[in-house]
Amino acid sequence: MNREQLSAWLHAHFTAHEGNVITKEQAIRLELAGLRIYDEPLIGVGVAADPLFSAFKRDGVIGPWYMGPDEWLPGAQAVVSLFFPFTDEVRKSNAGDPGETSAEWLHGRIEGQAFLSGMLSDLCRWLCGQGVGVCAPSIDPRFASIGNGKSRLNDPRIPAGAFGSNWSERHAAFVCGLGTFGLSRGLITKKGIAGRFGSVIVDCALEPDVRPYTDIYEYCTRCGACVSRCPVHAISLEAGKKHLPCSNYLDETMQRYAPRYGCGKCQTAVPCQSGIPGR
Repeated sequence: MNREQLSAWLHAHFTAHEGNVITKEQAIRLELAGLRIYDEPLIGVGVAADPLFSAFKRDGVIGPWYMGPDEWLPGAQAVVSLFFPFTDEVRKSNAGDPGETSAEWLHGRIEGQAFLSGMLSDLCRWLCGQGVGVCAPSIDPRFASIGNGKSRLNDPRIPAGAFGSNWSERHAAFVCGLGTFGLSRGLITKKGIAGRFGSVIVDCALEPDVRPYTDIYEYCTRCGACVSRCPVHAISLEAGKKHLPCSNYLDETMQRYAPRYGCGKCQTAVPCQSGIPGR
């Protein structure tokens, strides 16, 4: 399996996959039936042995509970990161009142994540059929999130107040050359910040992408647009995003929009919504 075969499969499968379109049964409002969630994904490839993956285990980066590529998949050689940018319809729908999440964005957060997970599952099956060992951490039973220091990992090294997980899609995307972080802690790609990430780890060698940046915040202009967009003032120019007020607000949206939830205001109506600011 090589990069060209991988890209061809992703293009064909993404185009044919019906889960990227909201059905009448799913639609929050009838007129949203037929809504397309994502544009075609960006692909980035990194080397599994890249020292950045080890650096993520440091306190203050992610933490020692983070699992590197070779821990998810013994013999790992490459990491493939995918960024699925939301369509203009989804992005622009959420550009209004910071206190009200658009129905289109809610679909993107929930049905969109279901579609992404299905794509990763299908990709793993295809790669296995090519004789490639593969692991998609976000859909692996070992994947665990951490919220305010609480996790099923029960790792004593997790400090009180910590937020994160034992695999970070955004950090993997940074290693794979897809983009750099913004004040909101999202990752700014050449197709913007508004979208969702997924990744697979494989035991075959793939030509890695050259990272076109050196600093973790290189694409962020610190314009402050995301600061004013946050409905709970969780973002500041001085400290970036504070996870607790953001998390608490998302919990509130679970009650307001059940069975869905979401916000995304810091990713919409901002200069990095659909591309790298100034480019």
